[in-house]
Amino acid sequence: MDAQDLAQLADKEFEQMLTSNIHPPTRDARTWAAITHPDNLPRARRILTHVHERTASVLRRRKTEREEFRVQCFARGEAGKREWFATRADFESLRRRTANFHQRVQRAITELGQEQRNVNRAQSHNAGQQSRETLRELAVAVQRHQAVHARNGGGAEQVDHELWQHLDRLTVPTGPGQHPTTLRTMLSIYWTDAQPLDDDPGRRTQPEHVAAAPAPAAAHPGVPQARRAHDREDLTA
Repeated sequence: MDAQDLAQLADKEFEQMLTSNIHPPTRDARTWAAITHPDNLPRARRILTHVHERTASVLRRRKTEREEFRVQCFARGEAGKREWFATRADFESLRRRTANFHQRVQRAITELGQEQRNVNRAQSHNAGQQSRETLRELAVAVQRHQAVHARNGGGAEQVDHELWQHLDRLTVPTGPGQHPTTLRTMLSIYWTDAQPLDDDPGRRTQPEHVAAAPAPAAAHPGVPQARRAHDREDLTA
């Protein structure tokens, strides 16, 4: 049975499924996973708490009734005492079974409480991560706003300076010691702008490609260079 099927059960059927799986050695793992699913966990805790209250009430009532029965038996003399002692074993056996069930319910309630705390921590962590991401996006937007003013060289108004100062005033906890770190430090170390501002195309300079003149061919050693035609002298026979 999965979590959705379990959620469709009436309270009485849900309780039967729950109480038959409270003992870890005998529980069905899939059914217990459905019981501890975040959608069913609050209901399981509520129903099991009612079961615990009922068994506690039963134990108290039986103890009171047993004491009243003892008084009545002892008032009848030896015959009454024999009757009381004759029923003692059955009463103790029933009391132990009920007490054991009561303790198992108590342990299961503790286990469900731990599961609920795990769910709460996970939800709180997810919410905290989402809040931190929202704060990062806001800090990046403020940083980009300041960068645009710096790039364009325009005069900033007082409201702009007040906005930018929040990057140095607001902090977030970081590291194992949860030390407060300013948003500006977070931006420079931990948070990266996924879409940084592009440089002004007018400020860019394209690299010039200069073709180097080819180096003169090195002369081979031992081989005389050819003379130019106008350098030759006429030879006479």
